[in-house]
Amino acid sequence: MIVDDNRDNLTVIGGLLKGEYHVRVANSGERALQVATTQPIPDLILLDIMMPGMDGYETLRHLRAMPETRDIPVIFVTAMTADEDEEAGLSLGAVDYVTKPIRPAILSARIRTHLALQQARQQLANQNLRLESQVRQRTLELELIKEVTMQALATLAEKRDNETGNHLIRTRSYIEVLMQGLCTQPQFADQLDPTTQELIAKAAPLHDIGKVGIPDAILLKPGRLTAEEFVIMRTHAQIGADALTEAIERVLSSHADSEREQDNRYALSFLEIAREIAGGHHEKWDGSGYPRGLSGDAIPLSARLMALADVFDALVCKRHYKEAFPIEQSVEIIRQGRGLHFDPAITDVFLANVDTFVAIADRHADSHPQADA
Repeated sequence: MIVDDNRDNLTVIGGLLKGEYHVRVANSGERALQVATTQPIPDLILLDIMMPGMDGYETLRHLRAMPETRDIPVIFVTAMTADEDEEAGLSLGAVDYVTKPIRPAILSARIRTHLALQQARQQLANQNLRLESQVRQRTLELELIKEVTMQALATLAEKRDNETGNHLIRTRSYIEVLMQGLCTQPQFADQLDPTTQELIAKAAPLHDIGKVGIPDAILLKPGRLTAEEFVIMRTHAQIGADALTEAIERVLSSHADSEREQDNRYALSFLEIAREIAGGHHEKWDGSGYPRGLSGDAIPLSARLMALADVFDALVCKRHYKEAFPIEQSVEIIRQGRGLHFDPAITDVFLANVDTFVAIADRHADSHPQADA
């Protein structure tokens, strides 16, 4: 696009370029802004400085301020030949400064150079966008692979004593509801930032990963366990924590010098929270739980969340060793466990969201095969 208030200049420069380029003209700064934002957007602008009304300097300022024109290269073509005039033009963002009277060969060479540079910049920008898109896509794929792998591991453990994997879906959903209620409370806000909430939700399905180490005769026993069997069953919490500790140690040793430090920090945080949940979800607020007998805030928050979610789901759902409890009875058991089994604050959020918990349990209910008639 050529911008000049002198018709003769428009005719001369336009005649020079029209055989090689598609040329558009504007006879004022105001008109230039209209033309520059009309499709097709110019690839290059030749801009006079001395024009009535909006001069070339002001026109360039407006062009640089508009998103659709800010990256268009501008060459000042002007009769102003002083060094300070050229310096002023370039300081405003012009890519070149050509003085009148026009020398056709010089102007053509400058135009070809800057169009080639603009094309190269655009190609580089497009390539960067493609690369960014590929990186985003690859990152999403890796995240999906990791999540599916973790879900598969969790389901492997859960399938051994549960007919479906819906327990994992339900408990994760319960925990998400509890976190939404807790994060608005000052004492939990710092502990439940969005990233931590995401990590806890993703790690929750691994809470019973240690069950892979429990013999089937105990895990699948239809009825109450003996005292000796219960001792063995209780070891699943420590088995899960130990397995995840080993995973953390392997990540630390194999990726100590990795350039992907941010990814490693995220992975380690995920594994650490998974270890907290696996090892601590059978601890009780009053210290009577296992495997370590922790109490109160010494129990990691992630494990305290899972403690309530896991017990509620065990109560309201049928298991191979028990029938489902009625909702009212299940809620009352949780209520009575406030300050004994469960964190009082978490219990209060549960009691305020019982309807939501029930809706989740109904939406993701297990399907049990009908007995033969």
